[in-house]
Amino acid sequence: MKPKITVITLGVDDLEKSYKFYHEGLGWPSGGIIGKEFEHGAVAFFDLQVGLKLALWPRQSLAIDTGLPLGKASATELSLGHNVDSKAEVDALMEQVKQAGAVIVKPAQDTFWGGYSGYFQDPDQHLWEVVWNPHMQFPSD
Repeated sequence: MKPKITVITLGVDDLEKSYKFYHEGLGWPSGGIIGKEFEHGAVAFFDLQVGLKLALWPRQSLAIDTGLPLGKASATELSLGHNVDSKAEVDALMEQVKQAGAVIVKPAQDTFWGGYSGYFQDPDQHLWEVVWNPHMQFPSD
């Protein structure tokens, strides 16, 4: 299997609230919530970068679609990393997500491996790391 991730889907408890956090709070582009006309079909997509989207889908809908029972959410199952170009950018983004309503789990600070990062949780407790890693280069926008 060739690794090619195109969509990351986060199960959410309140689609409207989560949409507002990502679209209005973080300023991420989206065409809005679509699929409301279908039972368990409402979803919101956000363009992250070329070839990669974030989807927000109600946890109940994801459980029904997969046939798995709706389980208890756990923030420590997964974290998503948002890499930036400087310590100052980490600090600025951590302040932006805080203003948007995120819970700061770990304030930005120097890491043991030489970087700088902090963690926050979105309205559904998904864990995000905002990180500057001097050892990794990422394409500029």
